[in-house]
Amino acid sequence: MQKKRPITVYILFAMLLGIAVGYACHTIFPDKKIAATISGHISLITDIFLRLIKMIIALLVFSTLTVGIANLSDGKAAGRIGAKAFAWFMGASLVSLTLGMVLSNLFQLGTNLGLPLPDVTATTGLKTAAFTLKDFVSHVVPKSPIEAMANNEILQVLVFSIFFGSALGALGEHGKRLLAVIDELSQVMLNITGAIMNMAPLAVFAATASVVTTNGLGILATFAKFMGGFYFALACLWTLLIAAGFAVIGPRVFKLLGLIREPFLLAFSTASSEAAYPKLLIALDKFGVQRRISSFVMPMGYSFNLDGSMMYCTFAVLFIAQAYGIDLSIGTQITMLLLLMLTSKGIAGVPRASLVVIAATLTQFNIPEAGLLLLMGVDQFLDMGRSATNAVGNAIATAVVAKWEGALGEQEKDAGERAYPHAA
Repeated sequence: MQKKRPITVYILFAMLLGIAVGYACHTIFPDKKIAATISGHISLITDIFLRLIKMIIALLVFSTLTVGIANLSDGKAAGRIGAKAFAWFMGASLVSLTLGMVLSNLFQLGTNLGLPLPDVTATTGLKTAAFTLKDFVSHVVPKSPIEAMANNEILQVLVFSIFFGSALGALGEHGKRLLAVIDELSQVMLNITGAIMNMAPLAVFAATASVVTTNGLGILATFAKFMGGFYFALACLWTLLIAAGFAVIGPRVFKLLGLIREPFLLAFSTASSEAAYPKLLIALDKFGVQRRISSFVMPMGYSFNLDGSMMYCTFAVLFIAQAYGIDLSIGTQITMLLLLMLTSKGIAGVPRASLVVIAATLTQFNIPEAGLLLLMGVDQFLDMGRSATNAVGNAIATAVVAKWEGALGEQEKDAGERAYPHAA
């Protein structure tokens, strides 16, 4: 019997076909309004795919995390795992932001830009008022678990699931029946996810075709210097993350990278970390990470460990400052870095969320918010890289915490197929 091709092959083919079709549409329909209309119709497929992911993500996080917490031996175990994960997240965040700051100062990508700068009075339309520490802390606790799930507030779902799972575990034998039901719910959600993922190549095709139809490939040449510098910085960050993973789990980190290639491509092509979440869980299962660890650490990572997004924050802010000739002292940049450490936490793993954080940071340091308009045209291409980096960072973080907890077993080749029967 001929072996079935992995879905990764189809995703790569879909990306290339999407670029070709998008370029053809952009060439045939040079009028921006017509191109935007065509792009909007093409992107409908991607929108449906991402909506289907959003449809299951909250219940998937709730069910897997509740089961994981309830199966922990005691509350101290949950606190210990959370503390280890948070320590890794803070370290990775600091490295991401610092590396972005150092390379931005080294490359000076915003100086001598050779492009007309947006008027300083222009507005981006992004709402930044909500990004205060007070609002963030109060936002962490859900007013209603139903509302949190309806709005896909992953951090709020995580908080409720911790309380619910802890209470369920404390019931002992009395809670076994409900725990079994929720465990079955998690398997149902994974089966639904498997069916949805069969749409992934089509969604990838639509995403790339839509972007290229609107912007063409010429915009990449215009911003080639900035994009090249940013992707070089991401490559440096990947190297550091892999090296840190190697230091803890050894050469097996390279096997992990092989297992997450499909969710990596999904996050990259759709510019959404959220789209990769279900597949990352399965890849970690295959790698040998116990579900009680992955179901706990992964949702935390999606709120506190968005390495690619955080690097982009420093890159974008300093790029705009350089473009407008604003000199920021090292002390000011360090203050900005510490501010971003706080404001970047809790960003949902969805497209464009980091732009709001950047806009809020610009206003704090009297840098024209209009500078963001320079990057709007290529933000989709940049978001692809940072979303994929978020997926890599969270996968490595989860495997490291599992190793620290003695919950990293041997790689199981068929683990994903057992838990994810519809996956290609």
